[in-house]
This record gives sequence, C-alpha cells and structure tokens, in this order.
Amino acid sequence: MGGSVLPPREHAAPERKEPVIVSSSSSSQNRPWDVHRLPRAEGRVVLVTGGNAGIGYFVAEQLAATGAVVVLGSRDPAKADAAMVSIRSRVPGARVRHLRLDLADLSSLKTAVEGLALDHLDAVVHNAGVALDDPPRRETEDGHELMFGTNHLGHFALTQWLAPLLSAAPAGRVVTVGSFAARSERLDLDDLQSTRDYRPKRTYGRSKLAQMCFGFELDRRLRALGSTVLSVVAHPGGALDSLTPSRPPVCVTAPGERLRALPSRLLVQGKDAGAWSVVRAVIDPEVRGGQLWGPRVFGLRGVPRLEPVPSHMADPVVAAHLWDAGGELVGADPYLGFR
Repeated sequence: MGGSVLPPREHAAPERKEPVIVSSSSSSQNRPWDVHRLPRAEGRVVLVTGGNAGIGYFVAEQLAATGAVVVLGSRDPAKADAAMVSIRSRVPGARVRHLRLDLADLSSLKTAVEGLALDHLDAVVHNAGVALDDPPRRETEDGHELMFGTNHLGHFALTQWLAPLLSAAPAGRVVTVGSFAARSERLDLDDLQSTRDYRPKRTYGRSKLAQMCFGFELDRRLRALGSTVLSVVAHPGGALDSLTPSRPPVCVTAPGERLRALPSRLLVQGKDAGAWSVVRAVIDPEVRGGQLWGPRVFGLRGVPRLEPVPSHMADPVVAAHLWDAGGELVGADPYLGFR
C-alpha cells in the first residue's frame, strides 16, 4: 500500500495552484469558499468509492490535503496502491488507505464494510461508476444490468451497511456524485434495468439519474427520522481527461493532447476541477442535506455553487418507486438501517 515519496513539487501541473490549507477558526469559516484554501479536516474519516482514478482520485487527493483520513474504495489493489503512492508524493503526511470494494458484487459489501474496522465514518462519497460504450448489454454476478447494478444498486446496498458508522459520527454525510448527463434523461420505472431498451449512453445517464434521485430521497427519509446524517448530491460538470493534469501512473495527459484541448476549456474543465464540487459537499460546514452542488459556469466548469434541483430529480413519487425497487433488489429495509 505504500511507496517511495517523490519530491513534492517536481511533477506539479503548472496551470493549477496547489491547495493551501487554512485553519478552521471562526474567521476562516466566514471567508468565501476557496478551492485552493480548504479548511482543515483532521480527525475526519472519508470513504471515496472509486478513489483510485478519475474524479474519485482527485477528490481523495484534495481531501487528503485537508488532513482527513481518506479510504480509497477499489476492487483493484494494484490501482489503489498506485493512487496512494501518487497522493503521498503530493501531500506529505497524507493518511490514506485502501478498502477492497466491488460494487458489482452485492454479497461482498457487508464483509467489505466490516473490513473498515472503524467505530464511525464521517462521510462516504458515492463516486465509483461504470460507463460502457460497447453495444452489448452486460450483467453483474447478481444478474443486474452492469451500469444500473454498479452505479446505483451497489451504492444503495453499500449505504445500508455503512449506516451504523455514519450515524455514529457527529455529523455524517452521504455525498452522491451525479452527472450532467442525468439532466436530459428520465427514468423508465418499468424498465429500470434496460432489458427492453438498452442504449449504452442512455442507460448510463439513467443510472446516474437513479443515483441522484436516491441522494435526494435519502435525505428526505433521514430528515423524517430526525437523523444527524445528511445526504448531498454533487456533480463535476464537464470533466475531460485531456484537460486533467497528469498523475503518473494514475493518469497521464500528453502535452499535445492538452494543447489540442485548450479551446474546450472555455466550456469544460479537467477532472481535478471536477472534484471541487464534491469536496465542498463533503467538508463545507455550510452545506445542508438535500442540496445539489455543481460548477458555477453553466453547470459545466468553475468553482462550486449551489444549484436548484431539477424537478425530475426531486419527484417524490418517482423516487419512492425507485427506492422500493432498489430495496427489493438488494434486500434492504425502507430506511437502509438508519434508525
């Protein structure tokens, strides 16, 4: 899980300022949110699913820089190890560890959570996701369509097993990472697993929409219970690999690829910036349950802002149907263990 520590500045991407961490005193709490000057979060423990790559990696790196203990949920130990080496090379003293986690295998999740060996968990970031470009429809070992089964059902089931740990934290948070692609989709409650109408991009967008609906419905149920746990939804906007700074061997962006992508920076951003909204949803004390956070500029790029929740994501009737279906498919109670 470890690795040699590289010189902290030699491989830094020149176009991004390194985060400067400020005190969490009352004066710093009142300043405007600055993605480059994050509040301290020592003592907090955060699980980031899919924290070994993409948006999840940069969420983990930025949270590690605040002093939080960051657990990378990943089914691939080698990739998780590479991510931890990269984070430690950029964040001296980073406290990171790996949890072997396979969201496509529902029967493994209870054992995985037991492997955390924690008495509480301050936050979980539901980030891991599968996107398929190939036409054939694929299924998980449990017989669920792969994108819906991993992106939505896997996180639905994981929340059930994490509920006691989140409830034991002073102010636990469930942060669900959605997608801009979900805005143009609508759920087909009679065909959630795309058995009749499978189109990869549509199925992916609907799986992310299901995740976002879950995040908002979870908060409604937590409020009804009087729980101290919050459920928040965030999305990265338009986040491209070609605009993402290199973190070898986790991700490598060739200079030519970055140069060709520069014009697109007017509309979209790299995955490092895509992580900003998620990080704010995790650690900003002003964030409230049921909120949606995304990039400021057209929801595609820029610093985090609070967004209005689209009506089709907040429809309580649709959410209740989706919740009941998810509970039946994963074998969960109506409140996912939050009591």
